[in-house]
Amino acid sequence: MCGIAGYSLSPDSAVERTLAAQALLAGIAERGADAAGYAFRSPGGDVVVHKQRSGASRLLDRVEIATDATEVLLHVRDYTKGHPEIESNNHPIRHGPIVGVHNGIIFNDDEVLASYGLRRARQDMTVDSEAIFALAGHRDGAEVLEELRGSMATAWLDERRDGVLFCARGTGRPLWVGEGEGATFFASTEHALELVESYARVPLAKRELAEGTLAGLSHGRVSWYEHFTPNDEFEERALPAVRAPQERRHCLKLLAALATAA
Repeated sequence: MCGIAGYSLSPDSAVERTLAAQALLAGIAERGADAAGYAFRSPGGDVVVHKQRSGASRLLDRVEIATDATEVLLHVRDYTKGHPEIESNNHPIRHGPIVGVHNGIIFNDDEVLASYGLRRARQDMTVDSEAIFALAGHRDGAEVLEELRGSMATAWLDERRDGVLFCARGTGRPLWVGEGEGATFFASTEHALELVESYARVPLAKRELAEGTLAGLSHGRVSWYEHFTPNDEFEERALPAVRAPQERRHCLKLLAALATAA
């Protein structure tokens, strides 16, 4: 169980970048406390990644997004494979030109990497999520996601594709999308999108992304969809949606204070 969130903005969007990211992070904070992190990109720039081994409450007031950023990813982790003591196992994960976040469990990650002759980005990495981003960097299109056996809601940036954010929902994990004027947000919970509406003052048309959907977000809107058939030939132990309720309480209190001070 983890939580993911992020957004795509038009370059001229008036959305306050850092506050919007903080609202999303607070909204997913209860879904894990083993690690937290974020990444962002400005037009023509490299992807900047920050992550730490803590819950969101210890990261929230340290989030700093560039004022011209147009794509953002956020993550909180409740780990299953790949111990969080190894920083490269924590999200956002980098594999070559891809930087991504994932909620779920991939059961055949080692087999997928081996079948393409792909090595892990770092020798000490064991996190299953890396297989998603290795494939995304190796092959285009939604069909490649069908090779991943397991549960998945995910999003990534490709440093070869400026201005585009990819997000996908396989099976077994939620993913909500909220579309506003020049701004599209996504998150594991509808509540996170509601916090964005309240704190960033962005009215959103919210919906749950259908399973087997890959969406391309660009300049603050959903530019295209592709569909795929998730590989659901697996059994997974059911996990509660709330893993770290104390993180939610602390983050909501801190978010209110940060918004008042802004």
